[in-house]
Amino acid sequence: MDQNERLRLDDVLSKISAKELMGTELQESKLIYSVVGFIPACDMVDNALIISNLGYLLSQKGFNTCIVDLKVFNPNIYHYLDVKPSKRGHGLIRVLKSDKVDFREEIQATKYERLYVLSPSPHDLLEEYFDFEFDHLERVIDTLKGMFDIILLDIPNNPPLEFCLGAMKYSHVGFFTATERIEAPSNMVRMLDFASSVGISTAKFTSVILMNIQDINYDYKGFKEFGFNIVASLPLIKAAYAYSLEGKLYVRDNPLVNKYFLREMRRLADILGNQ
Repeated sequence: MDQNERLRLDDVLSKISAKELMGTELQESKLIYSVVGFIPACDMVDNALIISNLGYLLSQKGFNTCIVDLKVFNPNIYHYLDVKPSKRGHGLIRVLKSDKVDFREEIQATKYERLYVLSPSPHDLLEEYFDFEFDHLERVIDTLKGMFDIILLDIPNNPPLEFCLGAMKYSHVGFFTATERIEAPSNMVRMLDFASSVGISTAKFTSVILMNIQDINYDYKGFKEFGFNIVASLPLIKAAYAYSLEGKLYVRDNPLVNKYFLREMRRLADILGNQ
């Protein structure tokens, strides 16, 4: 792992206030920053591709890993992990509605050891998710922290939605995912400005994962000028998307994994696992 990249993320982690981390010392997990959020900054980003493969690498490191799909209007993580979609009214929405639900009945095991997923049902009605508040999401995340070593949150870029801002609030550390789009840095700034305006700390979301890099003349310095650090750069790999269509994980199932893609994915797993 590149030591400079590790130090950059350590700088971000050190900015997170003690108040936000209150109670983390009570976790059984050896990881301090166990709740990790991922937000897309622009078009052409596929968070599910990153999170599913990253979750597998973390599980292979021995961490009990739960991926939570908060894209309540268009869930897709279950497909990437080859898991059957939850029935209507089950999965994420059920644990949000009641604190008496047994999480073990709603969390789905994948075919990969130590890797689990909590997802909305694609059959749920959109309006069923309009009335949830931050407190509902906080309770779910707190419960998951007691069950798993690390939780990966797939966060929708929808600022008015509680599942977006709430996930940002309760993440210990987060990443923006971006492609080589001119609007990506400004989109991130606007998102953080809005989050800050409603009292959510933004220091934990200054790291960027670039994906679908195509070796074009893009001004990467623009991210640094806005105060963001690039911690990983993933090349565009058609095979990775082809495998996802079949519910397969590229870093596991493809015998000829692109070495640059694998290196960067392992870099991310090391950053999160070596705390």
